[in-house]
Amino acid sequence: MVQPVEMPCRSLRTSTLSLVAATAASLCQAQDLTGFVLPNMGASNGGNTFPGVSLPLGMVKFGPDLYTGSDAYSGYLPSGNFIGFSLLHESGTGGAPKYGVVSQMPVPGTIENPLADLSVNRSTADESRLGYYKSSLHNGITVEMRATGKAGMYVYEFPSSGSSNVVVDVSHVLSSYRGQGLGQSYLGGNITVIPTDGGIRYEGSGSYDNGWNRAPKWTVYFCGYFDQPATFKTFLGKSATGTTLDQYGDATSQSSASRLGAVFIFNSTSVTSRVGVSFISSEQACSSVQSEIPAGTALDTLEKNIPTNKTGENPLWESKEPYYDDIFTFWDTFRSHTPLLHILQPTAYEELIRSLIDIWRNEGFMPDARSSFFNGATQGGSNADNVLADAYVKGVRGAVNWEDGFAAMVTDAEVEPPNNNDSRDTSSSTKEGRGALPDWIAHGYITTKYGRSVSRAIEYALNDFALHQVAKGLNNDTAAEKYLNRSRNWRNQWNPDLKALNFTGFLGPRDSNGNWVDQDPLSCGGCYWGDDYYEALPMEQGRLRRASRGHFHAGSVL
Repeated sequence: MVQPVEMPCRSLRTSTLSLVAATAASLCQAQDLTGFVLPNMGASNGGNTFPGVSLPLGMVKFGPDLYTGSDAYSGYLPSGNFIGFSLLHESGTGGAPKYGVVSQMPVPGTIENPLADLSVNRSTADESRLGYYKSSLHNGITVEMRATGKAGMYVYEFPSSGSSNVVVDVSHVLSSYRGQGLGQSYLGGNITVIPTDGGIRYEGSGSYDNGWNRAPKWTVYFCGYFDQPATFKTFLGKSATGTTLDQYGDATSQSSASRLGAVFIFNSTSVTSRVGVSFISSEQACSSVQSEIPAGTALDTLEKNIPTNKTGENPLWESKEPYYDDIFTFWDTFRSHTPLLHILQPTAYEELIRSLIDIWRNEGFMPDARSSFFNGATQGGSNADNVLADAYVKGVRGAVNWEDGFAAMVTDAEVEPPNNNDSRDTSSSTKEGRGALPDWIAHGYITTKYGRSVSRAIEYALNDFALHQVAKGLNNDTAAEKYLNRSRNWRNQWNPDLKALNFTGFLGPRDSNGNWVDQDPLSCGGCYWGDDYYEALPMEQGRLRRASRGHFHAGSVL
């Protein structure tokens, strides 16, 4: 059994973290802190956090997928019908769902068409605690789940009457219903069923695209074992999305761009399944199952076992560096979750920094967000710069190559990324880097030619200050001075005559001639990707007070 998490007491003894340290100090004598974990926190009412089963930084995030006609970002919804239980999810995302793949769905009775609607409601509320999740279905089936880093275990209890079936639908994926063109698509796959001593297994792969980061095609491989003998039928649809069957019989394998999968039929009312995933091969997925959940493993022995550690699972390049994925998103987390990772998981934090730099080495830009091995999106600035600078000034060294790290930051600061023509804002790249960089360099501000011009300006300013900090630490005085000066360019976006609520001076939009564009400071327009204002928080507080003509008081303005 994996040992419970221990709080690193010494690392918390710092005056800047006095509140955290004081809390931690009272807990340092207690080695098992798992009882403090609240898996359901933020799972409802728009938080979109994942309440299922996963290890810290584990690749598998194992839980239910539900349908109500609205987006289920983490798979979970507090209401609706179960449509599957899958091994890959993300937590806390927006935009559109990602993953919801490598699934099983338990179904009682006889299945005439496995592509038909097999969804079912809850009978009682789901149960969750650290390392464990249970769903009770209205048809009398219960599903218990536990997970390791790259594998998961299902334990099914079926009603005593009728046959017990498990459907493996390779085309299963979390859909989006917002109409933004971000919905995932199933692109094809394969499955092979292989009888084993005392049971049966299956392996194969599925390919998909899109999601919140507009990713191109990516492929996941799977390997599943059942601990009881079973008969089976494989199935093949006539299309990638429809419910019409083309084949449904005893073929041991199927491969197609159309929907496909297998139905496993058991005589037992108790069925256990162990499933592994890989982004490299089905053989690697099988190896993960055998090493992490060997045959005969009891469900309760897996108990107590944010970015995802996919080291050894990167299909794009070979590297001795760690690889981390499913980053949503640095513009949200560089001031919260990411520095907290430094405190709680310093080794993983250093590996994350190294992974960001290695992504730059191989793809040209660090991510502001990343999933399924693809950068995207960037909402404001290039906030991996902030992550690296925060690590540098806090003394993270280890195996980090900081010369390369600074070079990666300079790429963000000097190289315009190609426009990916995102329909939300076609003015510049929303994939990586700083799309409005030409204005920032030429004018010292960002014109209304670019979406999010005002909010981008203050983000770019903070990004440049991040470069200043690292350059100073590396004794690169020329670069340090350059980026310190550039970090002050947000002041060129300050309209000293803009008035609202008896206050004078606000950030405002400008055109390419330097003229101020009329703007109501109390309105952000549409507050979206193509508008002048979106989400941004960084501010040079001392200068802001002076720019506000001495009238600035945070409480009164806010």
